[in-house]
Amino acid sequence: MVKETYLMGKKIFPFESKEQFLFFLEGRKQILVALNAEKLNSNNAELNEIINKNIGYADGIGAVLALRRKGIHATKIAGAEFWLDIISKYHGSKSFYIIGSTPEVIQQTVGKLKMDFNGIKIKGYRDGFFKEGDQEKLIDDLVLTKPDIVFVAQGSPRQEILMNNLINQHKALYMGLGGSFDVYTGTKKRAPILFQKTGLEWLYRLIKEPTRISRQTSLLKFFIKIIFGKI
Repeated sequence: MVKETYLMGKKIFPFESKEQFLFFLEGRKQILVALNAEKLNSNNAELNEIINKNIGYADGIGAVLALRRKGIHATKIAGAEFWLDIISKYHGSKSFYIIGSTPEVIQQTVGKLKMDFNGIKIKGYRDGFFKEGDQEKLIDDLVLTKPDIVFVAQGSPRQEILMNNLINQHKALYMGLGGSFDVYTGTKKRAPILFQKTGLEWLYRLIKEPTRISRQTSLLKFFIKIIFGKI
């Protein structure tokens, strides 16, 4: 049994392994929210409400260190990998709906999933760029096709807000994935293993995309709060 705790007013489940997380999800119809320093530092009331009524998990070294500071052991679970663990477990028994990224990348994602997971049931898919009326059309399609699991890759908090709107109309397990489709299709490269194992993926992304510097200040502020026991 995994007992939730709170970091900076946000509910988080300190999973110790991917296997424990997979077991925990059995039969659940909620939103999975990857929590990192940026989200934990967020003062977005709408996002915070979504986090606290769903399943937040540690997808960042900052969240893991903050939990350990509280004496709670947790493992970093990378959403960019874990969504594929979910598919691997359920592709023979459950159905999926895929949303996000560009039209080209979503086509590539669906094609690769069909090659990698024989017999996968994808009820529908679409890119992550919405025009007026597109959300309503998507809701109608979800209600019609009734997928068991819905993946949404748009970036935060946009994807969490969309999933919250969708789950109110169609109950399923939802997961926000940020740029995971781009990584899966090879459009973008994930940080090398050394960066992943040392918790420095944020540094690799900053080196590759210097414009992220303003976002990385959240990580610095978060570590300062950990050091001075403000979490």
